[in-house]
Amino acid sequence: MPSLLRRVKSKMFIFAHRKTLTLLDGEYGSVFKGRSLDFDELRAYVPGDEVRDIDWKATARHGSPLVKRYVAVRRHSVLLVVDTGRGMAADAASGEPKKAIAVDAAGVLGYLAARHGDDVGLLHGSAAASYYLPPRSGEDHLERLLREVDSRTSLDGPASALAEQLDYALRYLKGRLLMVVIADEVVPDERTVGLLRRLRSRHEILWLTVRDADLATGQTSTEVRDGSMLPSAVAGNHRVRKAYEVAQRRREEARRTVFRQLDIAEEQAAGSADVVQSVFALLEKHRSRAGTTRVAKGGYRV
Repeated sequence: MPSLLRRVKSKMFIFAHRKTLTLLDGEYGSVFKGRSLDFDELRAYVPGDEVRDIDWKATARHGSPLVKRYVAVRRHSVLLVVDTGRGMAADAASGEPKKAIAVDAAGVLGYLAARHGDDVGLLHGSAAASYYLPPRSGEDHLERLLREVDSRTSLDGPASALAEQLDYALRYLKGRLLMVVIADEVVPDERTVGLLRRLRSRHEILWLTVRDADLATGQTSTEVRDGSMLPSAVAGNHRVRKAYEVAQRRREEARRTVFRQLDIAEEQAAGSADVVQSVFALLEKHRSRAGTTRVAKGGYRV
């Protein structure tokens, strides 16, 4: 079987030129900014650098602003939390299987972590069970994680129930983690919100939503979560389609409101072509939120 990681890397390097990959590296590194870092070197100040990192004595000697650069002094642990219930076996907005987009997103994030020397683990499952593969280093391990996501997601599998995986993380996983949740287009229910709020106090949490296919495209459509169907005669009706679009907008706003209230960065991907941009936007949102939180708490401004 062809390597899934090789497929992911090929897409990254075809789409993302050297500058973009550097930007991705920078945004990923900023997730851990301020924790377990050690001084590395001085460099010229550029807009967006943190004011607190300016070395004022060196700046006075040099005549222009210089900032301190830091490097991580220990390895971090990244946990990919992926829904592998049957909801993720359905089509995404791009027409691709959602699990293929989940594999690509997990691969990009895992590859960035590997480039930074961090360990990557996987927590996935459905309503039936949760499965945990502890964080480890190396591309062989990352390939195993991607294959696990790909092979465990099928249309005849158990229903999705991401709250079960979040509950597993809360009960059994210790130590600070960067948790990246990859799931389909759902509005977190009350239980899920409660679990996320508790996990948020222990870990860094990011959320990537894989967009659902449009069920009102004018053709017979099936909702894989419950098997319900939308006949073509109904899907093609102008009033039905308008009502569907209104309901979709309301769901979208409800989901955004939940993540805004939880202070969790969320981004969306409609297809594999969106994955690199979506990961970059997600990491950038997380960095921006972290900076805003520090200012709100009376810390420093970024």
